Amino acid sequence: MRIRNVKNKQEIMEKSFYFLENPKDYKGRLQELFPKRQPLYVEIGMGKGKFLLENAKRHPEINYIGIEKQDSVLALALKKLEEEKLDNLRVICLNALEIDEVFSHEVDRIYLNFSDPWPKSRHHSRRLSSRIFLSKYDSIFKTSATIYFRTDNEKLFSYSIESFSNYGYRFSKVTLDLHQVDGLITTEYEDRFSSQGVKIKAFIAEKK
Repeated sequence: MRIRNVKNKQEIMEKSFYFLENPKDYKGRLQELFPKRQPLYVEIGMGKGKFLLENAKRHPEINYIGIEKQDSVLALALKKLEEEKLDNLRVICLNALEIDEVFSHEVDRIYLNFSDPWPKSRHHSRRLSSRIFLSKYDSIFKTSATIYFRTDNEKLFSYSIESFSNYGYRFSKVTLDLHQVDGLITTEYEDRFSSQGVKIKAFIAEKK
């Protein structure tokens, strides 16, 4: 999907209360960004921020950090976030490959919502559910690992089940049609495709 360039994106990021400019300076002490030390949940690939924002509003007892590597997309998210005042939310512009350079044994949960499926075989290692990324997540989780996963892509879903399983994760709430559940917090992408009848696949993966 083509991403529209936001001309004043740098200014938007620099002026935003929610944006963390030098996240690597806070490695291991990201809780200092928040008024309270609370469980820390991270969404990798937050897009325009709908899922992250709604979660932060519903759950003030949780601290949230969103990660997005596309600065134009992040700028659009920040414009939306500025309409709210939430102490339990921050966002970072970061390539997920560098996630272990920012977080260190402080994350309680990861959300992987509609990650790029990287359909070509030679690109499978770029998937956020590949062994390369699962090994990085090991060093950012506090103790046990919990990952919430959603996708509309059947091949990515099957690949991820196999990848997580081979890495020692166990599954709960595996579904091929997530939207049978009421009261879900959804992403912008999810709303668009589910309205077209596309089934959303999901699972929760945990590793002690």
